[in-house]
Amino acid sequence: MKDVYVIGAGQSPYGSFPDETYLSLFDTAFDSLLRSVGDGFSPGQIDEAYLGTLGVGGRQIGLSAPAVTEYVGLHGIPTTRIENACAASGYAFRQAVAAVRSGMADVALAGGYEVMTDTSADQTKWWLGVSGEMEYERMSGTTFAGVYAQMASAHMKKHGTTVEDLSRVAVKNHANGAKNEKAHLQFDCTLDDAVNAPLVADPLNLYHCCPTSDGASAVLVATSEVARELSVPMIRVAGTGASSGRVGLFQRETLTRIPATVRAATDAYAEAGVDPDSIDVAELHDCFAIAELLAYEDLGFCERGDAGAFIRAGETNPDGSLPTNTSGGLKSKGHPIGATGTGQIVELVSQLRGTAAVQVSDPTYGLAHNVGGSGGGATVAILERVEGRR
Repeated sequence: MKDVYVIGAGQSPYGSFPDETYLSLFDTAFDSLLRSVGDGFSPGQIDEAYLGTLGVGGRQIGLSAPAVTEYVGLHGIPTTRIENACAASGYAFRQAVAAVRSGMADVALAGGYEVMTDTSADQTKWWLGVSGEMEYERMSGTTFAGVYAQMASAHMKKHGTTVEDLSRVAVKNHANGAKNEKAHLQFDCTLDDAVNAPLVADPLNLYHCCPTSDGASAVLVATSEVARELSVPMIRVAGTGASSGRVGLFQRETLTRIPATVRAATDAYAEAGVDPDSIDVAELHDCFAIAELLAYEDLGFCERGDAGAFIRAGETNPDGSLPTNTSGGLKSKGHPIGATGTGQIVELVSQLRGTAAVQVSDPTYGLAHNVGGSGGGATVAILERVEGRR
């Protein structure tokens, strides 16, 4: 099995763009990607493409993935569309890595795209709802926010987590996103703002929920031979993991953890040969504030039930022991569903190259955590900055 390196990563801005299509958004992301690779690389070297999208709006279902690769000039390459709800491009990244590791490709493209703001609020709710269990949850009126609200309520009851703890996620991520020129919501918020925002699904309020965003992201992975020929920092894909889980909350033993995250992380840590204490910076799937708190525990960054204390202590601030969502996360950077997983990789590459807007001091390992729905699927990827050129 070959070592795999990330040789480039780029994204479009995230936000609401009435004049853009999923094609033009991905074109922007792809152009950003090529600039990050630099001289000495030709798009003609790309052997395979794996692209994630849910298809919320923009008439993106069907052959949207080959439409995207054709649009950016990758004529005739094998292109696979991956739909795994919000984890679509996390899975796309894993498939691209597998293609290079196996020797099927020397260079593979992973990415994602989503246009979410060209449909009505009711239509968007419907599309997001199908990322969860249909027969007993969505068809009975449960919303995506409602599902995570149940998880938040369970965690608060069991572990004493508070609305202030949820709100600290928003305050931190908005502070980071305000410095990110690609973020959807580029503004700070206070703890008072976040605590007292209008309710969406009790106990979650507006500041505990990510926005509906348009956007695209793209990442290139390659063999070590290809990476050595380029003037880019050597960033190795140290480990990946993925897992499925029970889609419906009523099917689970507990609402206070996401087993798919636990299993995906276990595999990624084992493959990378590291433990949670080795991670220097992390991009976590914070579609709702409770999701970030659950991830702290599921990924082994703190003990069960200690997520509230972990964020209160400032451990996930940029100057903490585990800077988290330095991009602004889904909460501030935005959540164009298909683009989110590889968008997280874009931030980690910036961190490991030392070029991030909110730069962490000298990171070696970065972790990306991408969840589909409320935990029906999850991926974890660990990137390692390799010193020198091997």
